[in-house]
Amino acid sequence: MTNSLRPHGQQRAPLPPAQSPAPGVPSPRPSGTPHAGTAAAPDVRPAKQRDAFFDNAKYLAIVFVAMGHAWEPLTDHSRAAEALYMVVYTFHMPAFIIISGYFSRSFDMRPDQLRRLITGVVVPYVLFEVAYSFFKRWADDDPSHPISLLDPWYLTWFLVALFVWRMTVPLWKVVRWPVPLALAIAVLASVSPDIGDDLDLQRVLQFLPFFVVGLFMKPEHFQMMRRREVRILSVPVLALTLAFAYWAGPRMNSAWFYHRDSAQELGAPWWAGVVMTLAMFGCSMVLTSCFFAWVPRRRMWFTVLGAGTLYGYLLHGFLAKGSRFWGWYDEYSWLNHPVGEVVVSVFAAAVITALCTPLVQRMFRFAMEPKMEWAFRRDATEVARERAKS
Repeated sequence: MTNSLRPHGQQRAPLPPAQSPAPGVPSPRPSGTPHAGTAAAPDVRPAKQRDAFFDNAKYLAIVFVAMGHAWEPLTDHSRAAEALYMVVYTFHMPAFIIISGYFSRSFDMRPDQLRRLITGVVVPYVLFEVAYSFFKRWADDDPSHPISLLDPWYLTWFLVALFVWRMTVPLWKVVRWPVPLALAIAVLASVSPDIGDDLDLQRVLQFLPFFVVGLFMKPEHFQMMRRREVRILSVPVLALTLAFAYWAGPRMNSAWFYHRDSAQELGAPWWAGVVMTLAMFGCSMVLTSCFFAWVPRRRMWFTVLGAGTLYGYLLHGFLAKGSRFWGWYDEYSWLNHPVGEVVVSVFAAAVITALCTPLVQRMFRFAMEPKMEWAFRRDATEVARERAKS
């Protein structure tokens, strides 16, 4: 995950502006470039290339997501696995969500943006929610498992959250203190057990501050995290975090890291929700900054995989859940030993890497990024653009 401070003796270049799509959302066009539904002006510059930094960050984050899911069954037998699990769960989803917010800055409800939101988020949610439900019925021998679009199962909660967060972008742009307000909403959610499970709103609201933080970040903020002193400082911070997680593992309920329940539902007093929400937000921001500090800025062999992280995210869920349903961790007891833990980690990284490849993207684009031109009306600007071309 690391690279040298000045690779090949080259000077570090400043971080370019946002050009890469948010995880799970089709790419927003850079400002100043033509988008679908807008007639292209003769003096408009061509679309810029994707930013390698963000593609690298998304790929590395999705690898940690897959490893975290693979480590979960090991946490009952290995304190080291539990410590790694806690540390990774502190920053991998916040990193994704911050990037999602960063690339939502230009969202202003344009027709082309709404179409991409439907085809890139809503449609995959519906298809994979149904697919996961049928998979659970078959793999877990649970024919009564309901199919409900109001109760996201397993990984699909992230698509619901993306949709809600993006639709609220215009509101966050007009309030005076957006991040404190988002934190207040997250705190209130953590002490409100009556919210229920519909649309997994607990996660939507408790993860909201990270999206709002990303929404108001600028390229120079990512550049600041790439400074040499931040990299150096991140090493002892990570070491201390691992040591603390190793100590806290047996003493702490890991469900706090999922942000899907209120404090009362976790058997804690209401005020624990306030304390834990604020404390975990601070810890997540620190570790996410450490993660971004070590993300390579130049193109790597895995940079191209950053465009397929949604594919890997949704597809690996079948294998992650199937391994539990079919009792692999119980059948192969050697997986619970140190060598087995290493094998599980490497296997998870290899699987998620394969699922992010362009080949898999082409195979499943019909479900992840369908065009669905038949479903949308063309506005006047699109008609004018076609006439201009002809």
